[in-house]
Amino acid sequence: MLGRSSVIARNFSQSMVRFSGHGGVPGENLPFGLTNKYRITALFTIGCVLGFGSPFLIVRHQLLKK
Repeated sequence: MLGRSSVIARNFSQSMVRFSGHGGVPGENLPFGLTNKYRITALFTIGCVLGFGSPFLIVRHQLLKK
């Protein structure tokens, strides 16, 4: 039974890629382009720094408030 359901799921996912308008091209549905590697690196770095550092900055701000 498990083998049959995995075959059905695999066939469904393959048909979704085949019939979707994107054609299965990696990165085509992203909100930014992948052609400029320096811009991607800058966006990734900014996103990681803000995402990881903002909780620490918020806690520091709250602890320094009078």
